[in-house]
Amino acid sequence: VQLQASGGGLVQAGASLTLSCAASGSTFTNHNMGWFRQASGKDREIVAEITWNWGTPTVADSVKGRFTVSRDKALKMVYLQMNSLRPEDTAVYYCAARRSAARWDAASVYWGQGTQVTVSS
Repeated sequence: VQLQASGGGLVQAGASLTLSCAASGSTFTNHNMGWFRQASGKDREIVAEITWNWGTPTVADSVKGRFTVSRDKALKMVYLQMNSLRPEDTAVYYCAARRSAARWDAASVYWGQGTQVTVSS
């Protein structure tokens, strides 16, 4: 399994960015796809996840109303639309995949490389 995240950059507060994750090496049936972020000096936290089969999204309270997660099964892409960005959203963002029956802290979770998002005030 390979997950390739892209779309990060430097933006001003209030701007929007869309992160993309290209997934390959699996059908991802019965998987959840997730977006995590890790700010400097802080623990990695989950931002959003979506079920591959049904496209059911879940978004963390800290970004609810500003971030939207989606997936395109045909293209095997997962997206994170980020609106009204704030300086506190600055972090390295990672995409990940897990079997739906597993937990995000399982050893079987697949991780992509991160993409840096920097929001200036």
